[in-house]
Amino acid sequence: MIEVKTPDELQAMRAAGLVVARTLAAVRAAAKPGVSTAELDELAEQTIRDAGAVPSFKGYHGFPASICASVNEQIVHGIPATTQVLADGDIISVDCGAILDGWHGDSAVTLAIGKVSDADLALSAATEAAMWAGIEAVSAGGRLTDISYAVQSAAERAGRDDGVEYGMIVEYGGHGIGRQMHMDPFLPNVGKPGKGPRLKPGMALAIEPMLTGGGGETRELDDGWTVVTADGSRAAHWEHTVAITEDGPWVLTAAEDA
Repeated sequence: MIEVKTPDELQAMRAAGLVVARTLAAVRAAAKPGVSTAELDELAEQTIRDAGAVPSFKGYHGFPASICASVNEQIVHGIPATTQVLADGDIISVDCGAILDGWHGDSAVTLAIGKVSDADLALSAATEAAMWAGIEAVSAGGRLTDISYAVQSAAERAGRDDGVEYGMIVEYGGHGIGRQMHMDPFLPNVGKPGKGPRLKPGMALAIEPMLTGGGGETRELDDGWTVVTADGSRAAHWEHTVAITEDGPWVLTAAEDA
């Protein structure tokens, strides 16, 4: 069963989403060469708690931090550390979740640190474009894999435009979200359209493609969390929490002025 929310409950999720949006804006402003990922994590946790919310990630299945901070070849679930100091030319994917009044928001961005290569900028832009394509495919009455197909098609289109065959991470993807951070259904980032559950107003999904500049194979580090590209290529990750409404997608984690 996919949780269906009332309009008031979606408004509550929007409030949680705004906490996440403000937190990511604060992290974006602070993410510069010489700053450690642990410092970014401390800033994120303080911003979330100052808003009267609780970090979704901290303690989740034992995760030790309030954000996932995945640098360069790290795809997802990077653990912030004082020893992970950002340098000019790095890219970092920051995944952030917050719980407010029992409802979750979840979003991720990839940030350029200092002067970043054109290839890495293109990789991040391709991933963000794939996310937005997936969001645009959200439609009441549509099927879950309509989103998957839109994400995959946009990633492949960006690769053709950029002259790069981007690696698509297939074992990780989007998910339902609401009273819990990870709920049914799992949302693949690849697939044929017209399959899976039918989308209904009141459902909410986290849409989150991950692309690499090389292959799509991954491995997990010994910390039991950090997932990296098997070939050492760089990775990008973008995510928004989106509600399905009669009027189309509502991006619950968008900034207030977006």
